[in-house]
Amino acid sequence: MYITQGLHRHLQQRPNAVAIRSQGRRITYAEFGDRVARLASALKGLGVATGDRVAMLSFNSQRFIEYYQAVPWADAVVNPVNFRWSAAEIIYSLDDSETSVLIVDDHHKTLGAQVQAQAKTVRVVIYAGDGETPAGMLNYETLIEISEPVEDARRSGDALLGIFYTGGTTGDPKGVMLSHNNVAFSALNSLTMGRCQKGAVFLHAMPMFHLADFAAMSALFISGGTHAVLQTFSAQGVLQAIEREKADEILLAPTMIQMLLDWHQEHGQALDVSSLKRIVYGASTITPALLDRACKVFTGAEFSQGYGMTELSPAAAILDTEYHSAEHQASGKMYSAGLPVLCVEIRIVDTNDNEVPRGTVGEIIVRGPNVMLGYWKKPEATAEALRGGWMHTGDGGYMDEDGFIYVCDRLKDMVVSGGENVYCGEVEAAIGSHPAVAQSAVIGIPSTKWGETVHAVIILKPGVHASQEQIIAHCRERIAGYKVPRSVEFRETLPLTSVGKVLKTELRKPFWDNRQRGIA
Repeated sequence: MYITQGLHRHLQQRPNAVAIRSQGRRITYAEFGDRVARLASALKGLGVATGDRVAMLSFNSQRFIEYYQAVPWADAVVNPVNFRWSAAEIIYSLDDSETSVLIVDDHHKTLGAQVQAQAKTVRVVIYAGDGETPAGMLNYETLIEISEPVEDARRSGDALLGIFYTGGTTGDPKGVMLSHNNVAFSALNSLTMGRCQKGAVFLHAMPMFHLADFAAMSALFISGGTHAVLQTFSAQGVLQAIEREKADEILLAPTMIQMLLDWHQEHGQALDVSSLKRIVYGASTITPALLDRACKVFTGAEFSQGYGMTELSPAAAILDTEYHSAEHQASGKMYSAGLPVLCVEIRIVDTNDNEVPRGTVGEIIVRGPNVMLGYWKKPEATAEALRGGWMHTGDGGYMDEDGFIYVCDRLKDMVVSGGENVYCGEVEAAIGSHPAVAQSAVIGIPSTKWGETVHAVIILKPGVHASQEQIIAHCRERIAGYKVPRSVEFRETLPLTSVGKVLKTELRKPFWDNRQRGIA
C-alpha cells in the first residue's frame, strides 16, 4: 500500500470532483494532482533524494495537504512540525531527523528564518505564503510554476512514510517512525467503520501536523471526499465553517467539543450546523457529562470515538456509533474506548506482561499492522516500547467481559496515595458531573503523610459558582474516599497542547520542583 494510492484513483475516475475547499477556493482532483506532481519535481530538483526528510511548519492549509502527497511522490519522508513547540524543540527535531528541506507558511516565516540560521541539517527553506518571500528562502508557488510534473515514485509498503515527533514536555521529543502500510491500514479501518465516505465533506479542525488529522486525510483520499480546511481552531470558526462549507464530518478532541458547546450555548443559536452527520472524538478521554451534553446539542450527528496514540498510526480501538445510545449509556459501554479495530489485538497486562483478569486495571498493550516501526535513532527506547512484539502504551485500563476497553489514565499520571492507586480520569469524571464544572484536571501533589494527595484544578462554567467544599462533597457521593480531592484550585484556563490535551506536567511543576515523585 502507498499513501498516494487514493489520489491516483480519483485522478483517473473523478478528476473534476472537488478535492479541497480552502479560503474560498475550490480545487479539483486534477488541479490538485498536477500541483502535487510539480511540487515533487521541485523537491527532487532541490536535491531531495530517496528517503530524505522534508518538514513543514504551518497552520492548516491547502499547501499542507499538497505537502503530505508530494513528499512521498518524490520518494521522500514527511516530518510535520508541531507549531506549538519552542524554537529549540523544533531545531532539535529537525537536526535529530537530519531534515534537509523545511516549508513554512506566513505565520511561521520568522521562526523559519531562525531555524534556517541555527539548524545544522536544513539546507533549504521554502516560503509557502502569499506575501513577499523572505530573503534566503525559495517561493513555493514559483517552484510549482517552473517545475515540470514527475511520475510518482510510489514509495510504499514498509518503507518509511513519516517521522512524527511526540513528547517534548519532558526530555527530548521522540520521532515515531510510521510506514505507508501503517497509515494506510489505519485509513482503511476508518472506512470500514463508515467514516470519510465518498462525497463526505470533512472539516479539518485539528492541526494537520497531528497524526490523527493526517490519518483522516488519508482515509478521505481513498474514498474521494472533499477536504474543507480551517486554518486554526476556534469554537466560533469551527461552527461558522460547518455552516459555510456544509461539512458533514469532523474530528475533535474533548476540550474542543467543550469549547464548541460553550460558544454555541452563548452565541451560536443562529448558526446552522444541521449538515454535521458525524463527530469523531479522541486524543484524550471524555467525561460522561461532556459526552451527554454533546449528544443533546448535536442531535443530527452520530458520535464515534477513536482510542490510540501516534505509535499506533494512530487508532487501536473504536467505539462505534451504535454504542452511543440510551441502552449502552445505561450499561456504561458508551463511556468506554470501544473494541479493538480490525486485525489488531489488545491485552491488559501487569508489570511482568502477564494478562490480568477482566475488570482488573493494568497496562494496555497492542499488537497489529498499525504498530510503529520504532523510534528514530532510539533503539533502546524502541526495544522497551515494543518488547515481546507488543506496543506498551503506558495507559492504564481494563477490559470487560465483552472485550470493551476502558481507559483509566496514563500510568505516569496515576496518583499513588497511601499505597492506593488513584486514576485521575475516574476523579475527573466525578468532578465533571457537577453542574458548575466546565473542565477539570486532576494531579498528585506531595504529602508528607500519604506520599501524594489528589489535587483538582477546575474551570467553572461562565456565570456559575462552586466552592472547594461543594466539589469535594459532590465527589464523596460518587467515588471512594481515598480518591476524593483533598484540595481544589479554580482557574480561568488550563495549559493545553495543540490538540487540547491538558499538560499535566505544567500543572505538577510548581508542586514537584526540586522534589522526587513517587512514580515515574
